[in-house]
Amino acid sequence: MNTYPIKSKGIFFLVILKCNCSSSQISHQMSNILILYSIKVFQFSLFSTPPLILKVLCGKIIKTSFFVASPLCCPSRASILTGKYPHNHHVINNTLEGNCSSEAWQKTQEPETFPAILQKYGYYQTFFAGKYLNEYGNKQAGGVEHVPPGWDYWFALERNSKYYNYTLSVNGKAQRHGQNYSEDYLTDVLANVSIDFLQYKSNYRPFFMMVSTPAPHSPWTAAPQYEGQFTKVKAPRDPNFNVHGKDKHWLVRQAKTPMANSSVEYLDNAYRRRWRTLLSVDDLVEKVVKKLEVRGELENTYIIFTSDNGYHTGQFSMPLDKRQLYEFDIRVPLLVRGPDIKPNQTSSLLVANIDLGPTIVDMAGWDVNKTKMDGMSFLPIMVRNSTWRSDFLVEYEGEGHNVSDPACPILGPGVSECFPDCVCEDSYNNTYACVRTVSPAANLQYCEFDDNEVFVEVYNLTADPFQLTNIAKTIDQEVLEKMNHRLMMLQSCSGQSCRTPGTKV
Repeated sequence: MNTYPIKSKGIFFLVILKCNCSSSQISHQMSNILILYSIKVFQFSLFSTPPLILKVLCGKIIKTSFFVASPLCCPSRASILTGKYPHNHHVINNTLEGNCSSEAWQKTQEPETFPAILQKYGYYQTFFAGKYLNEYGNKQAGGVEHVPPGWDYWFALERNSKYYNYTLSVNGKAQRHGQNYSEDYLTDVLANVSIDFLQYKSNYRPFFMMVSTPAPHSPWTAAPQYEGQFTKVKAPRDPNFNVHGKDKHWLVRQAKTPMANSSVEYLDNAYRRRWRTLLSVDDLVEKVVKKLEVRGELENTYIIFTSDNGYHTGQFSMPLDKRQLYEFDIRVPLLVRGPDIKPNQTSSLLVANIDLGPTIVDMAGWDVNKTKMDGMSFLPIMVRNSTWRSDFLVEYEGEGHNVSDPACPILGPGVSECFPDCVCEDSYNNTYACVRTVSPAANLQYCEFDDNEVFVEVYNLTADPFQLTNIAKTIDQEVLEKMNHRLMMLQSCSGQSCRTPGTKV
């Protein structure tokens, strides 16, 4: 493990930067690689987007339809790192028992992550700072002493998101922080160690850099100077806001409609607090960008902005959470800026978070086909016309409690994530798999639940972008059969077989 001077005690940056290496081991031009990765971002309107993110990306940008393979933190992050669907990396939830940073994950999956590939085959110096996986640092799985393979410089948050009173693993040694803003506010700490890395890294080897802040995850603790921002902002009132999901799975149908005024006030306040935390992420972006600019590296740098999953705030009368199959939980931003990318592109191609790893490996000059990844590199579609998939898979395994939730005893055991007014966001039988497809003929989502009903939801996203009407009972039976067949194929795919063209509907 390497060390370098440090001046200071759930956004990932992938900075990809073209450079020439003088080492005799490298005979071709290589790229350094950076991602801007924020936690739980779905709504991405101009008023709520931190201005520096827009400024950095403005003018040289590709926007595409970007989705997550699972709408939950740890399975989604595992898909990013491995380039695999959940049924192949086996992380099913945010617990150690669900394989989140477990010993089994460390043994079987971490050696195959794209950072490990970059370091092993690409001559890269690698840097990580921020939230890794929800159970990272658990003493039952090696504690903070465990540093995953592939990382030279490691500054990882122990367990889940915090802003104060947390512990970092600094190259395998615990570094504890308190609640002094100037020394301990996590987003600022991550900004400072990132700047230090850029200052002290080797100039003779390419680098890969990943920075993941907790914002805008709960507890939504803003920096003191931003606590008064967004006072009049409310959560978006989309057509599916505070309406009953009458034709949906029972878990969504049980939500009380209209929501209680207290629930609406709570989610509006949470929405404001989330965006306040992102203002410090904006400061982080500014510092990193200025550092790259001073070093003369900015114009040769690719910057990718995305998120690990979406987040609902009142849609179908569900107050706050993720975990659901709908667009607001599975669709996230993807913005890419870079020297080889034609500016101001907008693509409707279906890109998923399983494609980030293959894309980064491709950018580093390594053959994706030599990996076990399920995803595809989207680098070709950013720089030239190229063929692409027409569908992808979403998987989620529901969680519940074996006893009744005190907030909602009427629903009995088997539910979880319940609000005081008896709206539960998850259950054991909230287990589903979906195939999402885009073609000239149809823009569809087909989902099957693993429950006693074998409940099916189908949406035509072209005619019904807010998924108000489940058309499972009215759509052509032949289309249903094709979608069902494709779903079964994707649920059993691995590697190359996951990249085959989708079915025509």
